[in-house]
Amino acid sequence: MLKQFQVGGRDVPFSPVLMPLFIAVLCILLLFVEGCVSYDIEEKATSSYTRTTQNSIGLVSPSNIVSARVFTNELGQLKYATFYKNAPVVLPSSLGITIDGVALGDGVKLGDITEVSVDDTYETRGNDAIARNHYIEYIIQLAHLSSNRKYSIAFRLYDDGIAYRYLVPAIDTTQLVTGEASSWVMPDNSKAWFFERDSDWKLMSYAGWWKQAEINQMPTISKQGPVQGTPIVFQLGDPKVYAVATKAALYNYSGMRLKAMGDNTFTANFTEGEKGFVIDGEVITPWRVTMLAESLNSLVNSDLIENLNPAPDAELFADTDYIKPGRSVWSWMSIRLGTIQDQYDYVDKAAALGFEYSLIDDGWKEWPSPWKTLEDIAGYANDKGVQIWVWVHSKDINNPADDYQQMQDYLDKVKASGAIGVKTDFMNSEAKALIDFEINFLEKSAERKLLVNFHGSHSATGESRTYPNEMTREGIRGIEVNMHENQHLPPSHNVTLPFTRFLVGHGDYTPVYYTNPGPTSLTHQLATPIVFYSPVQVYAESPDILQNHPEMQKTLSVLKDIPTVWDETIVLEESELGQVAAFARRSGNRWFIGVLNNESPRNIELSLSFLDDGKYIADIVEDDLARAPLNVKGLNKLAINYLAEHESTIQFSLTQRQVRSSDILSINMTSGGGYVAVLSQL
Repeated sequence: MLKQFQVGGRDVPFSPVLMPLFIAVLCILLLFVEGCVSYDIEEKATSSYTRTTQNSIGLVSPSNIVSARVFTNELGQLKYATFYKNAPVVLPSSLGITIDGVALGDGVKLGDITEVSVDDTYETRGNDAIARNHYIEYIIQLAHLSSNRKYSIAFRLYDDGIAYRYLVPAIDTTQLVTGEASSWVMPDNSKAWFFERDSDWKLMSYAGWWKQAEINQMPTISKQGPVQGTPIVFQLGDPKVYAVATKAALYNYSGMRLKAMGDNTFTANFTEGEKGFVIDGEVITPWRVTMLAESLNSLVNSDLIENLNPAPDAELFADTDYIKPGRSVWSWMSIRLGTIQDQYDYVDKAAALGFEYSLIDDGWKEWPSPWKTLEDIAGYANDKGVQIWVWVHSKDINNPADDYQQMQDYLDKVKASGAIGVKTDFMNSEAKALIDFEINFLEKSAERKLLVNFHGSHSATGESRTYPNEMTREGIRGIEVNMHENQHLPPSHNVTLPFTRFLVGHGDYTPVYYTNPGPTSLTHQLATPIVFYSPVQVYAESPDILQNHPEMQKTLSVLKDIPTVWDETIVLEESELGQVAAFARRSGNRWFIGVLNNESPRNIELSLSFLDDGKYIADIVEDDLARAPLNVKGLNKLAINYLAEHESTIQFSLTQRQVRSSDILSINMTSGGGYVAVLSQL
């Protein structure tokens, strides 16, 4: 006769004959300490979670690909571990948050669990047009025994990752957060990809070069200390999985960095340090995220970061007609601001290129009658089908008094001028005060139907799902640094970006700088707006060069056709982190292939098996290894002092051919080279 036995709050059949075996297994489990984890996903078929003991809970993703164990050790410390296809990918790691001096992860009792399954879709922009949001969320009630404080931790398990956050109820006063125990303990022999910069700017603007290190080097590898910005991308040796430690949904909180503690451990770290930051009301932390994938294609196509953000407010974004992806001209990299007439000319050039926007950068407020002049330029631009963005220093509008009235007054003037968007710059921190500024800026801009571009900021955490008027943000080492002495971006940085920084969201790299390309070829530059995504793509190169230089004219039609958002993205198998980035992106029925190469010349073959049946015409742009390099010195007077040893670059080679899905493209790339192909169905 079968009896009923409680598992995960549900009755399941259980035979008394098996009771001795069950007791033996249970005794073994009770002896486990935090370093020993046993979890069989197949046993969870009748329940989404299991409670092997009072102090240990097993969680699974919708398809049982990702699983986790949440438990307390013999000291009552809250821990978790993560598995991918049953293999450990995050070893037992600490959990907890310190509020008002109380470490809520120490001396904890696990309480009740609630769960909910979600499977929906929504429109997105970037790598694809539709995102699927499919997860199981588990909310575990917790009791901190010595203080008697009750709170909870929410886990969301997806088939491509795991995330958790703390939910601490409001009290009669504000709450002071002074840290988190949140950590990642990674397996031995893992490699870490992180961004580096030999100055304090590293963690102020997230604008560092991407590098690789063995995991045991991370505590000492950086001159600026052991604290790294997010994301950190880990390449695990066994299993061969990519694991990305990062954050999502950064609202009403300080931005988390990660401190390398040794022993393969990375712990949450905050700008405010021991003095902490104040939360008024309930503490809802951002999500602490581990993205997981076996291939670069799966990693790039994950929508996990956006999924963890709330949907946009239906009232605030009832009308989204003003939110339009597009391309922008930009005078900054050629003439800086120039004159007022120059900005009129840039509007004409944007219209001639078919670009949607023109960005007026720093200095325009020094014009005589700046707001009237801006209104005149914006009106002139609107008549030509071009819209104007303007730049502002964040310090000029970052006064939180009276609900950021200073900011609101500024945005009212921008709206009245007829401009469409604002690029705000130099936040240079992810302290809570600056995060509050950013979110208020997004919200108050949306109230006025204005678009936003953040510069001098941390990288994205999915804000653009909640605030789709955010069209791009920096938090990236982009081509603008080629205007700094001896700081040309190396090709290895560019080939790494799509598998590191761009995993967490769009980036304002400001692509295509033919007249100051550093150690890259012209084709490498042309491929960057295909490989790097940004709903508003701000082009670095002067429109005069794009339209009038004989070499650049050859590929102008290709550049003008490159979209800024995509219906589908495939990372081709020839891609390798740090070596080659090979992307095929679809817009409608056209495919755009972009390949970036690092410093090593190489030949690769690309399969076109992703194409539908039928014939395509392929317009191909390659590195021309037969012709002499192009001398770019003098083409950009502003850049002439920054070319250093990179005064010449490999030119374009253009061909056209018919192809099918059964064809193979043979590619020969120089050091820092590239490849572009546009495939149009016949």
